[in-house]
Amino acid sequence: MNKLKNIIIILLLVSTGAVFAQNARLGTAGATELLIPVGARGVAMGGAVLTNTLGANAIFWNPANISRAKNSVDILASYQNYIADIGVQYGAVAVNAGDFGSLGFSIKSYSMGDIIKTTVENPDGTGQTFTPQFFSLGVSYSKLLTDRVSVGLNVNYISEKLDLVSASGIGFDFGVSYTSVAGIKGFDLAIIMKNIGPNMRYDGSGLWIKATADDQRRGKQFYKISTADFSLPTSLSIGLGYTLSFNDQNNFKLVGSFTNNNYYLDEYKVGGEYDFNDMLFLRGGYTYTPKANSSDLVYTYSLGFGIKYNVGGSDVEFDYAYSPAQYFKDTHLFSLGIGL
Repeated sequence: MNKLKNIIIILLLVSTGAVFAQNARLGTAGATELLIPVGARGVAMGGAVLTNTLGANAIFWNPANISRAKNSVDILASYQNYIADIGVQYGAVAVNAGDFGSLGFSIKSYSMGDIIKTTVENPDGTGQTFTPQFFSLGVSYSKLLTDRVSVGLNVNYISEKLDLVSASGIGFDFGVSYTSVAGIKGFDLAIIMKNIGPNMRYDGSGLWIKATADDQRRGKQFYKISTADFSLPTSLSIGLGYTLSFNDQNNFKLVGSFTNNNYYLDEYKVGGEYDFNDMLFLRGGYTYTPKANSSDLVYTYSLGFGIKYNVGGSDVEFDYAYSPAQYFKDTHLFSLGIGL
């Protein structure tokens, strides 16, 4: 693929985003758990890592970069104590399949604990509890079209269950990554559209109620509540990254991104990573939401670090991210990656 075709791909995606940005419907999406980030490196850098997160780490941020992994097999596991005592567990594997491309597999689950059942007659609880079960399963594909252009796709199965009602759906992510933009080594561009798919709707036996209809003389009958469907939290993100190499041991990566959320306000993100000898990493990030009041924001900045060490020919990396939260307990995220 020549340079002209590469540019056409990017322009098409940007044009899609321009149309997409005209359809904002703030606060009307569901399945917002899909927006919870995973991977301590990306979170520590403010979520702006669309260009230079590779392998299994790239599955969530930009699947186009799965095929840019340095290892044949990448494994990632992470845990995060999210707001409101929600635990977020994530696991991913990326495999280099040669000329075919690269494949990825991921699972993301949420632990929310037991919730007390309440009714109109028993607003303080019935003595029973239920445990919400939310998770998503993903299959990914990525391929290098040239040494500078790669594309990637995620297909995610989404499942939500609340006691006797549940909803499920399919969401798609599509990303493209372009390295050495304008022939500048270390200057990268990435574009990704996330959570594209049909609406979801809750259904189940919990929607049946016993009631008396107005103007009816038949007494109480069973009726099923009709639920409204809801859209996925679709977004379009454009990211830039630049790697500055001081010498063989000291490097600095600067990343930034703009995200147009179809069901939330636009966000600007910036992050940085200092890399010493590809072994020690110090990171920071900041998110700016220009149209939001400061009292409406839960997170604004994040910090973190990483340590990588080669053990028996395999790269083992531990990453940590810290995000101070307004109104809630601060968030801590731990990740362990293994490259084979």
